Amino acid sequence: MEVKKGVDNMGNYLVIYYVFSFIMGSIIGSFLNVCIYRIPREESLAYPSSHCPKCNNKLKWRDLIPIISYMFLKGKCRYCKEKIGVRYPLIELFTGIVYLIVAIEYGVSLNYLKYVTLLSILIVISFIDMQTMDVYFSITVTGVIFGLIFLVTQGILQNYILKDYIYYILGGIVPAGIISLIILLTGGMGWGDVEICFISGIFLGLKRSLLMFLLSFIIGTVISLGLILCEKKTRKDPIPFGPFIALGTLCTLIFGDNILLWYLSFI
Repeated sequence: MEVKKGVDNMGNYLVIYYVFSFIMGSIIGSFLNVCIYRIPREESLAYPSSHCPKCNNKLKWRDLIPIISYMFLKGKCRYCKEKIGVRYPLIELFTGIVYLIVAIEYGVSLNYLKYVTLLSILIVISFIDMQTMDVYFSITVTGVIFGLIFLVTQGILQNYILKDYIYYILGGIVPAGIISLIILLTGGMGWGDVEICFISGIFLGLKRSLLMFLLSFIIGTVISLGLILCEKKTRKDPIPFGPFIALGTLCTLIFGDNILLWYLSFI
């Protein structure tokens, strides 16, 4: 009975942890919306506080509850009735789901904090990239700083030696270097993609970063062909690669170890 009760309690704690992760992710997603809107406009993330861009009325706490406020307000500003883009609750929902998936995969751990931080940064980069075709240096610098902080922290906790640090640094340098060569030799892609690969790589380490790189190209090829076949894009239209790197990173974090084990089973 004691063992069963202990198992039940553990299950309850996990459910609470998963719910908390989803809620926290949706709240972070609300902040990511602010970043996505303000960074390309070179506006402060802290001031002014959240407001309607149409009527400039300051939003109250009840207007800022992730997902729920949008539903209660029926997608309109409380004050001027200006329509609110559906992108906002979708990003909140998506970020919540991402946090939940990482919580299920990595549990209560430093890796959980590490990877939700990485994916939050990639969400901001991806949506700005889709809107503007630009990758802002201020975001990539933030990503590199966080990557190095987590690397040093993990190194201290797990007693890394020099080769362990080099492994993660190479995780950033190798895929970034490959894209740099592609740019120099073909003129395709962009230097922002180099920065994104470097960020993901220092979080993932060498093996996982190479898998991320491969998955990014596979996902990019499939989606690009789909857009061309559906006549949403033509062969000459530029397509941002940043979102594909983000999706490749997410897939690597969820399925990466199984994919690598499957591949190694053939060697």
